[in-house]
Amino acid sequence: MAYSIASTIFLLAGIVIIYWIHNQYKLDIVVEPAPPPQNAPLISVCIPARNEERNIGACVEAVLAQTYPNFEILVVDDRSTDATPEILENLKKVENLHKDRLQIIHGSNLPSGWAGKPHALYQAAAAAHGEWLCFVDADTFLAPEALSSCHVKAVETEADLFTIMTHQVMGTFWEKTVLPLVMTALSVGFSPRKVNDPQRRDAIANGQFILIRRSVYDEIGGHERIKERIVEDKAISELVKWNGHRLIVADGRQAARTRMYTSLPQMWEGWTKNIYLGLRDQPALLLLGALGAFLLVLAALFLPLWPLFGFFRYLQGAGWMALAIVFEALLLWGVLIYVRAVVAHSMGISRWFALTTPLGAGIFAAMMLTSAWKVLSGQGVTWRGRKYNP
Repeated sequence: MAYSIASTIFLLAGIVIIYWIHNQYKLDIVVEPAPPPQNAPLISVCIPARNEERNIGACVEAVLAQTYPNFEILVVDDRSTDATPEILENLKKVENLHKDRLQIIHGSNLPSGWAGKPHALYQAAAAAHGEWLCFVDADTFLAPEALSSCHVKAVETEADLFTIMTHQVMGTFWEKTVLPLVMTALSVGFSPRKVNDPQRRDAIANGQFILIRRSVYDEIGGHERIKERIVEDKAISELVKWNGHRLIVADGRQAARTRMYTSLPQMWEGWTKNIYLGLRDQPALLLLGALGAFLLVLAALFLPLWPLFGFFRYLQGAGWMALAIVFEALLLWGVLIYVRAVVAHSMGISRWFALTTPLGAGIFAAMMLTSAWKVLSGQGVTWRGRKYNP
């Protein structure tokens, strides 16, 4: 009887938790294709590039193809050691045949006290002339209407900083197994509705695409104010919102797509950098994240064993109560797999990847705990060949 009661409690608690976790991602503001605005102000698109030979060509070409009539592009080659500089120079030669919109900045050595990406964007912003600054990551590829659509929506929502969640391109097994769970976890820690509520302090931005008024950027001190912050997108969103300006996060999956990482080692390096550093200044969220990682480990281990336990009890002669445990375990499994299948479909991957949830949960939990350990133990984090000791 005690096992049966405990099983029922686990079932009900599990359903509540699953519903709550998957009910946080409410992107009420959606960027849809829009024509260029009249009297379009100059937008300066700033792209930091460090060893981005795989992406930089397609990224810049996508920006050059924008329907928005008034923009400039500033790409900072951040001391790349691969073919990035040559690719940029070739793009510059081709672009000069048509319009002189593309400026290549050869980044200076990283000064003491600076993280790499804030320094690259600081250099780009210093050379920019736009009324709006648009920060775009080199692994992000804009649809032709992206600048027009996002500018229109930013003006419509009276945003001072407008950021979008892009469509995440996933090609490998590990991307499709881990990334959907990471995105779900981010929506729990930073609910879009809370971020968009000016009465709350919740603040987050997606560094893959940030559109910010130049006047606001200068007023908050720009990237120089957050020069040591590795997770610079979250830091600048906090500066904007906490100084009384309007922060908006929107669904921009129609406007841009991103391929963040292509292998498990790349994901491990990238997310162990981001997860802890993004939460270290918010103890409550860090505690929630650590608790979530612990629960993920338990779930990854416990959920597959729960129905087996019920079956084992049935073989021991526990009768219908044991069968009830098996049924409840399989019911919770069914609810979880169904919800994860919906998430997988919404992210453009096969629903069958819902079955990898325990594996993905275990890896994500390991990333969370490893990231926290690296920083707390003083080991620091490594990114793009640079080691940081926060």
